[in-house]
Amino acid sequence: MKFFQFKMISSHDMRALEASSGIPRSNLMESAGKAVYRAVKEKIDLKDKKILVVCYHGNNGGDGFVAARYFSDDAETNLLFIGDENKLKKEASANFRKIEHNERIQFLVDDEVDFDDYDIIIDAILGIGFKGRLNREISAVIEDINKSKAFKVSVDIPTGIDPDNGEAADKFVNADLIVTFHDMKAGLEKFEDRTVVADVGLN
Repeated sequence: MKFFQFKMISSHDMRALEASSGIPRSNLMESAGKAVYRAVKEKIDLKDKKILVVCYHGNNGGDGFVAARYFSDDAETNLLFIGDENKLKKEASANFRKIEHNERIQFLVDDEVDFDDYDIIIDAILGIGFKGRLNREISAVIEDINKSKAFKVSVDIPTGIDPDNGEAADKFVNADLIVTFHDMKAGLEKFEDRTVVADVGLN
């Protein structure tokens, strides 16, 4: 898989680019989730690994659902959904349905999760739409993720980091790898050494 370094892009410009591309959001979500899977697989042998994908109900979570589907072909994959199923948008909901009854993916609730029990944790909680403050549940999960010995991967941008100025909320996911899409987000400048830019088909 090829990764590209591009100019910095704001969250507003990224959303505008997606909207004007003519590419269905479902296609972009599929490409993003697959890119996360491929980026991790290039760095880590997935054989005998145990993976936890943590998702919220936005499009970042939708990317995580797609990634979980791909990971489950290679490794034991669990999914922690901390969002509201009723708030899933169409494309994220469709990808939730694709894995809801997948026998290779075990759905967990928060109090069932031993975060130290995983080799890899995928942060698909909040993406470029994040601004301001975290709710209590997300803040607590971030703390659990950061305490874990697992290799931590953030989808597009670490949860808790402002995508435009890089400012952190009270907590943020301390990712070992960030897989961002199309262009380097402006807020990722200080994380450049641990970020790869994946092509998802946008011009």
